[in-house]
Amino acid sequence: MSEAASFTTLIGADELAQRLDAPKLVIVDCRHDLADPELGLRAYADGHLPGAHFLHLDRDLSAPMTGTNGRHPLPDPAALLARLAACGIGSDCQVVAYDDSGGMYAARLWWMLRWLGHHRVAVLDGGLRAWCGTAALSTERPEPREARFDLAMRPARVVVDEVHARLGASDMLLLDARSPDRFRGENETLDPVGGHVPGARNRFFRDNLREDGRFKAPGALREDFARVLGTTPPEQVVHMCGSGVTACHNALAMEVAGLPGSRLYAGSWSEWCSAPERPVATAAD
Repeated sequence: MSEAASFTTLIGADELAQRLDAPKLVIVDCRHDLADPELGLRAYADGHLPGAHFLHLDRDLSAPMTGTNGRHPLPDPAALLARLAACGIGSDCQVVAYDDSGGMYAARLWWMLRWLGHHRVAVLDGGLRAWCGTAALSTERPEPREARFDLAMRPARVVVDEVHARLGASDMLLLDARSPDRFRGENETLDPVGGHVPGARNRFFRDNLREDGRFKAPGALREDFARVLGTTPPEQVVHMCGSGVTACHNALAMEVAGLPGSRLYAGSWSEWCSAPERPVATAAD
């Protein structure tokens, strides 16, 4: 990979395979299973992309839960920086994140790095499935290494008080990435209350993908989001989901579509519904 090479949204398996020897490339395995939180680490031990490090959604990419801050609260930036630096992620690195779930967990790391001010980060399009159709896996773990990361926080995060205060405001559109049934308040198995934030619109994150698990083309995504957002400019969009994970997938898809500037409500529904005074909508409300 030349110094000029830069991937900021997606990278294909063929492109990545050609660049594995680049000195400033860091690959991160983000595989996870909500029902079996240690599955990703076991899968990583069985085989991962050559040179890949592993970051755990609960332990590395989230802070401890308090009961009121959601299921995957954002970690303290300083603690996150230390963990990233131990993987060799510095300000001059090209980072590539992948998983085996259509990018739903890899997109979380993608968003977090951008939040910290690092833009040379991409998600492996098609994830592990695409890679296995191109090259082999490895069981060798990379040596820990330190790197320098210059923090430059971006205003990409929206907190719960701001969301609550601006309900119904014409300059904020909440876009919920959960499945349509959970958005309606049906079949809720992860959170104690079903429903959605009043006024939110639904864009199921899996609708960003083709049947082969790769992202749709930019033009197709742009048309999809236009149907949901209408005339709302992208910088007025605030993404949410159940816990601030799959919401990042919609944020990534909008960037792929050429619709930059949206933000994330990281606490999402699991934080919102933890306080009974916050309003809840269901069905077509």
